Amino acid sequence: MEDLSFSVGVIGNIISVLMFLSPARTFWRIVKNGSTEEFESLPYICTLLNSLLWTYYGLTKPGEVLVATVNGFGIFVETIYVFLFLLYAHPKMRAKTGVLVGILDVGFFGLAILVTRLALEGDARTNAIGFLGAGLNIIMYGSPLAAMKTVVTSKSVEYMPFLLSFFQFLNGGIWTLYAILVQDYFLMVPNGTGFILGIAQLVLYAIYKNAKPSININVVSDSDALLEQGWHTQSLITSSSPTN
Repeated sequence: MEDLSFSVGVIGNIISVLMFLSPARTFWRIVKNGSTEEFESLPYICTLLNSLLWTYYGLTKPGEVLVATVNGFGIFVETIYVFLFLLYAHPKMRAKTGVLVGILDVGFFGLAILVTRLALEGDARTNAIGFLGAGLNIIMYGSPLAAMKTVVTSKSVEYMPFLLSFFQFLNGGIWTLYAILVQDYFLMVPNGTGFILGIAQLVLYAIYKNAKPSININVVSDSDALLEQGWHTQSLITSSSPTN
């Protein structure tokens, strides 16, 4: 059983790494144009916090090496994304990004370490970190709901990229299986949620992929922009899910 859970975890890590790298085309565009345009930095800041929490969880809980390694990679990638926002964003977005990084990735995470280290120990510390990470994951997993509503309203899947939905389904499924094998409920609940939402998105895609759009909707049509509005967050949450 231990060998099986490790193998499943390795597969999950591979999928998670691919999801962490999924916005690379978006950031190549940002670097090439020398501007972040109208893209938002918040999803990347939240994903960085998510990776920080789950790396901390993986390092705190014995036997969670896979959780720590994949989210450690997530910290590296998300830090680059956030740095590019600070480098190429217009002054207002740069200031907003800096403030949010300070509050969430430095302040909140630093406070979480301080409280869990000074006030808690053993299982209580691990559980507290797990609750924080799982809660953030569940919130982030809700990000595609707006896109799903758009699909139903417009009867068009133009604004719900298939590959992202498919990867969420795979990522949520593989990490849910891993959580069952190692009996980690902090991992099971958010990834189970992501798995269910992934199924719902694929069902919507099957229903509406050939449907005639019913209305015109004023949404950014660039699929890269969807990543900035929550899709990327959803993906990375998924990837962080192994840490859950």
